[in-house]
Formats: sequence, structure tokens, C-alpha cells
Amino acid sequence: MNSAVGSRQFSPIFGYVFARYSRLSTYMCIEESFNAFNIDQGLNRVHAGRNVRDQKCRFFSVSCFRCGAIVPFKLSDIGEGIRDVRIKEWYVKPGDRVSQFDNICEVQSDKASVTITSRYDGLIKALHHKVDDVALIGESLLDIQLDDGNENAETTASDKAATKIESETEAKNQDLYGLREKAVATPAVRRIAMENDINLKDVVSTGKGGRVLKEDILAHLEKISAGPAGKRVGEKPTTVPAKGYSKHMWKTMTQSLSIPHFVYSDECNVNKLMDQRDEVKDSLKQQGISLSLMPFFIKAASRALEKVPQLNAWLDEESQGTLVHDNHNIGIAMDTPEGLIVPNIKNVQRLNVVEIARELNRLQELGRKCSLSFDDLSNTTFTLSNIGVVGGTYTKPVILPPQIVIGAFGKTQKLPRFDEEGKVIAANIISISWAADHRVVDGVTMARYSNHWKFYVENPTYLLIGA
Repeated sequence: MNSAVGSRQFSPIFGYVFARYSRLSTYMCIEESFNAFNIDQGLNRVHAGRNVRDQKCRFFSVSCFRCGAIVPFKLSDIGEGIRDVRIKEWYVKPGDRVSQFDNICEVQSDKASVTITSRYDGLIKALHHKVDDVALIGESLLDIQLDDGNENAETTASDKAATKIESETEAKNQDLYGLREKAVATPAVRRIAMENDINLKDVVSTGKGGRVLKEDILAHLEKISAGPAGKRVGEKPTTVPAKGYSKHMWKTMTQSLSIPHFVYSDECNVNKLMDQRDEVKDSLKQQGISLSLMPFFIKAASRALEKVPQLNAWLDEESQGTLVHDNHNIGIAMDTPEGLIVPNIKNVQRLNVVEIARELNRLQELGRKCSLSFDDLSNTTFTLSNIGVVGGTYTKPVILPPQIVIGAFGKTQKLPRFDEEGKVIAANIISISWAADHRVVDGVTMARYSNHWKFYVENPTYLLIGA
């Protein structure tokens, strides 16, 4: 086409398109064809009544690409009075794209394992903690570049003010412990410094931006513990802080000291129970169910609570009474790699022995992984402990407040006993000890409950048929 004519014909269209799309454009590509272009009826014709569709001209096609804001993803309050958590596992890495509700990481508090999910759609830019680092509530876990549509996640003036307050509070805490320094360090590193009376200004940092790494402070400790000739000048006791489930045990056992414990003990013959268990355990094993004596003990505890329901309760100190529960949420004390924990099986009164065994297997597997959830650990109404799995014969269990009773079993022993005809037989005997809060439970009530439990254990047919 004639260049002058073409210019006059193209200019009005280009001006319209540029004004309409320039605020969105970051790149342009040139298309040869203009046949599919149709702005609106008012612009179908330009210059001397000639139709745009008839013109052979180049047109700039505009696309939009918008970079989202990069915001910190902070660790929200996960309840239960928890102030800090340990990073167990990351499910993302820098460069990964996530959507809302995608798993970000798993953290471990002193009570349970929690999976943190994303609140945004976006791109992971940086992680601020490594596995096993300690993160504080309100602290940034990672940086995320937001996709469009995350309007509510934009940083506001109030967010900035809150961040400023957090920074000032952190600075005050650092001054309190004499740890204020120019170098950057994670809470986990600061904790090591506090425990070993180390000023972080004295530590040679090797991290990016002057960050003091865990390896740096460990190297510093090793350096100061060696003499001029490279010899040890003295061994300093190692501080092992309570962490994971052990921190929760510290709190609950401290509370337990205020409870006046009353202990009642007895023994049970489990010959019949072991015979019935042995008849079906191989069959259940093929179904992936491991059947020990514990599911029978748990069901017997529930059946006995039906006879003495006032023991399935929590202490109410304000009213100097108890809150009796209908549901039998029976807790099982478990040893885990991070200490003692007590998950519970919900509504045992509605379950049969096989269903209890299946649920117990699930909790045991999660306990081995230290991945028990808050739901598995909450609302326990009555607790049992099997110390016999590690060889103990007798024990005095400690009540877990606000519960009022706990039972503990010893190991099974083959001992001589008299049968009903007065003959000496070999009997499989376990000991059972009940600890009760003597403020609300008297000895007669505890003995009555123990007798009911013993009856169901020694006569498992009645336990299974619900009589």
C-alpha cells in the first residue's frame, strides 16, 4: 500500500489500541493478518469510508503479564498455647508453584504434628528455615510471589506496623539476653547461643548476608573448648533441652504433682484371654491387623465404665466436682522417638475389639513417625498404660489432668496359682494398678471399678458378647 495513505489509515486504529492496552502490555508480537480484528462498529470504517478489513497492514497484538507482589508467609497461631514449633519436613522448595490449601510443610510442637497449608496461589521464592530449625509463631516461614487474585494478601500499612512491632520486640529480647548483633541468625541458632552463654558478635559467620549458621556456632563452641595446644581444657556439661512431646510431658507432670493420688492394685489371670486372642490373631494378621492383649484391656475398661460411669470424667476445680462424659475416649500411653505421648481411641463404647485393634495400630504407626494430630490427642477421658511392653511388673501411674483415673499394666508372667479345685496350675498373670484423684474418687469406688474390669478380662466371652 502507499506509505502515506497507509500511515493515515493505520494511525487512528493504532492510537485506539495503544490507549486501550498500553497499561497492560509488557511485550508485543507482530501479526501479519488483520482479518479477525473487530474493535466495535464505530471503528469499522476509517478514512474516506474505506473498511479496515480491506487493508493490508501490520498490527501490534498485545498480551499481559503481571508480576505479583512478594510477601512473607508467616506461621500463624496454631492454638493450644503453642509458642514455637520445629520444622519436620518441607513439601516445597524455591521455584515450586503452589495453590491455596497445598501442603507447605509439617511442623512438630510439644503436643502434636501439624501440616501447614498455603493461604495463597503463587511461586515459592525462598525458605527461611531448614529441617529441625525452630520457628516462632508470627515468624516468616518463606517468601511467596503472589499470583493475580491474591488482593487480600497485599501488604498493608497495618501489616507493616505489625512487622515493625515484632522487630522491635525481637530487638528487646536480644538486648535482654545480650545477643543483639549485626549478623542475622535464626531462632534455633540464638537458642544455642543462649544455652551456651555465647555472644553472636564473637562468632565468625559464613552464611549469606552475614547470617550466623548452626555450623558456625558449633565450630565456635569447639574452638573455645580447646586449649592453646589443641588440648581439651575441661568438659562442659551438655544441656539437653526438652523438645517435642517431652515439653508437653514436662507441663502435664508438673500439674500432676498437685493431685493427691490414691493407688489400688490387683492381679488378673489372662489364660482364657490369651487362648481367644491366639485363635484369631493369625487370621487378622493376614488382614493387616496386629492383635495384642491391649485391645481387650481397652474394651474391658469401657465396659467397666458403663458400670461405674462417674470415673469417665474431668476434674472441675471451680465447682469442686467432676464433668462426666458420655463418650469413652480412652487414651493409650505410647513411647515415641520424641518422648511419651497419649493419643486416644474415640468412642470405644461403640467399637468392637477388632475395630479397637485397627485404630490402635493406626495410632502406633503415627506415634513411630511422631505425626499424631491434635484430634488424636485431644479430649481424652480415661487413660491406660502398658508398662509391661518394656518389662516392668509393677508401677504407680501418674494421673493426666484434668482426668481423674489412670490404669497401668505390668508384663505377663507365668506363675503357679490354685485353680477352683485347689490344684496348682501354671497361670498367665498380669498386675494392674489404678491411680485415682482422691479428692473426688474414694477407695471403694476404685475397687468396684477394678473388679468389673478384672471380670471382663478373666472372662472374655462376656466381653465379646456385650453381656
